[in-house]
Amino acid sequence: MPPIISTAVLLWSCPDKKGLVSRLANFIYEHGGNILDLDEHVDGSEQTFFFRVAWDMAEFSIPRAAMVEAFLPLANEYQAHYTIRLNTEKRRLAIFVSKYGHCLQEILWRNELGEFDAELSLIISNHPDLAYLAERYSIPFHLVPVTKENRAEQETVQLALLESAQIDTIILARYMQVLSNRFVERYTHRIVNIHHSFLPAFAGGNPYKQAHDRGVKIVGATSHYVTDVLDEGPIIEQEIIRISHKDSLDDLIRKGRDLERLVLARGIRLHLQDRVLVHGRKTVVFD
Repeated sequence: MPPIISTAVLLWSCPDKKGLVSRLANFIYEHGGNILDLDEHVDGSEQTFFFRVAWDMAEFSIPRAAMVEAFLPLANEYQAHYTIRLNTEKRRLAIFVSKYGHCLQEILWRNELGEFDAELSLIISNHPDLAYLAERYSIPFHLVPVTKENRAEQETVQLALLESAQIDTIILARYMQVLSNRFVERYTHRIVNIHHSFLPAFAGGNPYKQAHDRGVKIVGATSHYVTDVLDEGPIIEQEIIRISHKDSLDDLIRKGRDLERLVLARGIRLHLQDRVLVHGRKTVVFD
């Protein structure tokens, strides 16, 4: 098995100016970094520059503890927002789920295959139905029943579990509960949801019934970050499939679940590989 190359990824956004790619690439080169992957995009309507670069850390002269500060003078010069992460700093994931198991099974299967460069640390559910899957894959399962009456109290329990496990990213794998604003703010742009609709169409509950009632010709699924506004968070990944007048509501649900599994898995992978840069209500996705 080949040795794992230690790499760093910089995500950067700022007002567009000439020479930005050269300045950033040269900064990495001057400190011994070997660039492995580079992508950039300029939003012409907003004159905003978006940038992702990954480099080999083998001969990089700046230690990890000083990297954020080292880029600060450049960031101040260009009024930039930026993040840096090393691939050795594996994210710790928690999955929230209710009764539907198709997305959870997809994640567990892909994680077992090594597709996600992260540590799947725990599963939290408001129902006991999927505990057997957690046991099958040896993932700690926590049952935290949620009702209208105990929602705030149970969120405190959930947050304590997440903090104890040092969770970085939360995956909502068809978790049929709305998270409070205080919960979302604690994990801003670190809660990935799958919505069983091609947002912004048919937001809210029962989107397949809404689509069937309207006689639409496509259905879809959307992976997005959770915000304090229901189903309006920045979109990471989407996919659609064609349907016809012959498809029943059950057919739409079956086809939609196939999309949900794939779209959520893609969204998780893009997030874990630091390929998603959030800009207001939108995202720039470096594929």
